[in-house]
Amino acid sequence: MSPTPPARRLRLGLPRRVFSQVLLMQVAIAAGVAVLATGLFLAPLGDQLDDQAMRRALAIAQTTAQQPGLAKDLRDTPPSPDGPVQREAERIRKATRAEYVVVMDWRGVRWSHTDPKQIGGIVSTDPGKALAGREVMEIDDGTLGRSARGKVPLRDSDGRVVGAVSVGIAYDSVRARLIHAIPGLLAYAGGALAVGALAAWLISRRVHRQTRDLAFSDIAALLSEREAMLHGIREGVVALDRSGRIRLVNDEAQRLLGLWEAVVGRTPDEALGAGRTADVLAGRVTGTDLLTVRGQRVLVANRMPTDDGGAVATLRDRTELEQLGRELDSTRGLIDALRAQDHEHANRMHTLLGLLELEMYDDAVDFVGEVVGAHRATSEQITERIEDPLLAALLVGKATVAAERGVALGVSDRTGLPDRLVDPRGLVTVVGNLVDNALDAVAGTPHARVEVELRAEGRTVTLRVRDTGPGIPPEHRELIFTEGWSTKKPPAHRERGLGLSLVRRLAERQGGSATVGRAHGGGAEFTVVLPEALTEPGPEPALTVPSAAQNAEEGS
Repeated sequence: MSPTPPARRLRLGLPRRVFSQVLLMQVAIAAGVAVLATGLFLAPLGDQLDDQAMRRALAIAQTTAQQPGLAKDLRDTPPSPDGPVQREAERIRKATRAEYVVVMDWRGVRWSHTDPKQIGGIVSTDPGKALAGREVMEIDDGTLGRSARGKVPLRDSDGRVVGAVSVGIAYDSVRARLIHAIPGLLAYAGGALAVGALAAWLISRRVHRQTRDLAFSDIAALLSEREAMLHGIREGVVALDRSGRIRLVNDEAQRLLGLWEAVVGRTPDEALGAGRTADVLAGRVTGTDLLTVRGQRVLVANRMPTDDGGAVATLRDRTELEQLGRELDSTRGLIDALRAQDHEHANRMHTLLGLLELEMYDDAVDFVGEVVGAHRATSEQITERIEDPLLAALLVGKATVAAERGVALGVSDRTGLPDRLVDPRGLVTVVGNLVDNALDAVAGTPHARVEVELRAEGRTVTLRVRDTGPGIPPEHRELIFTEGWSTKKPPAHRERGLGLSLVRRLAERQGGSATVGRAHGGGAEFTVVLPEALTEPGPEPALTVPSAAQNAEEGS
């Protein structure tokens, strides 16, 4: 027998969904506002009706007291149900629908009353203020019950107070007006509540669509996870709003872009300056896996628009991968050169073996001297003119690779570079990129030649790399320095279009420039000027004159 399922516990409290919570809160707010507005309206309404009733009673009393002959009749006739004062008071009461109109003398004796039996008696409330010449408005109880009253003095033709007039408005009529106003007021409040509930439902539906029916706890958890993910991943994230301004930059994006100041609220151009990186983030350059250079970093950027009109851009650091790719290219070039040299070396050894077997020893000696001398001449030419060991080694290696590719690589007669470079590795990168591009441009062409010229003037180094290739069209001489722009087919392991961009950035970082023009006789000539590339020359060592004792010791 299956066990009895546990009874479900009744959960009290707010619903979990954002839609239900927002709707419930807004309906509660609308109902509270309607009740509060109704209460605030009803609270002064009673006082306003009381004031209106007292003022109406006072106005009737003032009008009655102004009736001609009333003061004379009060003074000349006795109080009587049929007297002229009673008749005039009743006429006014019926015309104004007042509850009573009482005319009294200076002693407080009634000359008129709604109940004729009360005529001749003393009034039930104190008439002292009215008989003293003052007008009175009040809510008070009398022989006819509670009423709103107005009392005024009654004066004769000489202005003397001879009595008073008291007029009452039944308080039940005031209350009836208040009660009569409540249904209409509640109808208006109900209508306002209905409109508020409808507006709350529409707003809640919009919130429901935007929050995708999530609970507030879910939204809070998502925000916490978002913060942890954005600041924990090793990929840069930059979010922009619909107006193109930055609204979020995570830690990795700050590191990759070098943004160590507050950039939220700025455009990419304001935060990064004009350039390809800002164009990619702003969406002016479209595509996937877009390459861009920021400082010394090679970045891959992707930009995805969002539903609210903004966008999110992701950035990946490919600096090390790009460097590995270039080293792989160089290694492959050296391997190809070594393979070709091995093949050529085997041919030369076979030739040398043949000469020795034929006992042509003189020819063998000449052959070996010619082979060794050509390579040695190139190496000596480079090392004599370029004193920096890294740069000299680079050019010697490039000359070997160029020879195997059928390209003559040499240095200009005007080349002269001392061993005082501030950043040898930076200049090696510049020279290596330009020589590689030149070799690619002239490979396979007749009489292919690449010439490197390095000159030092003070602390400035001027580099020129000329080739005999097809050259660069004038309309492309600025585009070739743009990241990602290339006319060559990229290899499988990396992208092209970064070498010349890095060359220009390295030059500009040192306050220099990188340009391209047309070489003499055709081809391209790249010129790089580095104003602060060399250190100041040190003092020359002082010459010491040996003493006589030293000379004697050396002679012995």
